[in-house]
Amino acid sequence: MLRKLMFGVVASAALAFSTSAFAQGTAAEAKAMLEKAVAAVKADKAKAITSFNNGTDGFKDRDLYPFCFNISDGVTQAAPPSVRGKDVRTIKDAKGNAFGEDLYKAAQDGKINEVSYMFPKPGATEPSPKTSFVTKVGDLGCGVGYYK
Repeated sequence: MLRKLMFGVVASAALAFSTSAFAQGTAAEAKAMLEKAVAAVKADKAKAITSFNNGTDGFKDRDLYPFCFNISDGVTQAAPPSVRGKDVRTIKDAKGNAFGEDLYKAAQDGKINEVSYMFPKPGATEPSPKTSFVTKVGDLGCGVGYYK
């Protein structure tokens, strides 16, 4: 009896851990977060950038987060620490694909474009397939990506 109870507890814990550890945002959730990010930048750009970088005010949900870069010089203002402050146009994936240039070109007024590339999930080092929705907001290019 005790063995069955213990097995049930271990199995339940494993199931709970596995579903939360691999919970990913969806394309629809990424697009909704981008729309929220655009509204935040329009309302108060400095506050929005701070919220994006800190993951506050609803701008961090599992593996979803906004990123932004200057249209003038490509320098990332809001992004994971590994790329923050870098010119987005110079960012390449592990295979040498210059996806940063694609993100930069995708930032167009009044349009939401998609860019697919390889990028590590939060807390990981190995790149995974990712697609980002990207648009232009004032003098920034902003996006939110989701992992496939």
